Amino acid sequence: MLTEVKSHLKLIARYFLLNLSSAMEYRVSFILQVLGMALNNSAFLVFWWLLFEKVGNVGGYGLKEVLLLWGLASSSYGMAHIVFGNIRNITNIIVNGELDIYLLQPKNVLVNLLVSNTMVSAWGDLTYGYILFFISQGFNIKAFLLFTLFCITGALLHTGLMVVAHSFSFYLGNAGFLAETIKEFIVSFTIYPEGIFKGLTLFILYTIIPAAFITYIPVNIIKTFSTEKILILLAFVLLYTTIAFIIFEKGLKKYESGNLINTRM
Repeated sequence: MLTEVKSHLKLIARYFLLNLSSAMEYRVSFILQVLGMALNNSAFLVFWWLLFEKVGNVGGYGLKEVLLLWGLASSSYGMAHIVFGNIRNITNIIVNGELDIYLLQPKNVLVNLLVSNTMVSAWGDLTYGYILFFISQGFNIKAFLLFTLFCITGALLHTGLMVVAHSFSFYLGNAGFLAETIKEFIVSFTIYPEGIFKGLTLFILYTIIPAAFITYIPVNIIKTFSTEKILILLAFVLLYTTIAFIIFEKGLKKYESGNLINTRM
């Protein structure tokens, strides 16, 4: 088991370096995409600053907490799309019968599929999130380490959710619309203060759509450290990603080959 985990971690690291090297071949384009995404996100920062100037706290959050919320949402989203860049293409790959390429290789199909691509503009999201962290928290080493940990857990949860959503394509055909809707849903709900949600909506954000575990709980832990909450968060991430793997593997049994004769070397 441990050997297999190490093998897949090496695969992820190799693909990461390969994808980064590929992106850096066009440095000007890479830098422009990163800066463009960071600039686009900054427009929302101005909105929140103006809002807090007018109304003060929103849903129990001050400006610093919202900056931290946005930082976690942005960096975890960016990390997910940098490392697991194919999460946005899963439905197209399934529908077009292109999974054959990954089925012919000895590595786990889902892991191999996810890490074989990257999204260059996601570096802008990752960078922007860390900028917001330093603005809100300053040079706090403990908070920085926690923030980085929660970016990783958030990236895994975001990836797991997208895997589940795209896996419906095994059963429904092209479920890209569903995956896109869920992506917009989670992006939207992770950037707003928890206190503005009530009842059923809040329940969904703590269970089916795990926005609470991507931003709300991590923000709370960074503000008030709790080992118990960290362990609960890690256990939830493990459970959620395991469920995503199981759902994908079950769907894979229904996959119809595209009869492609090419393979990846």
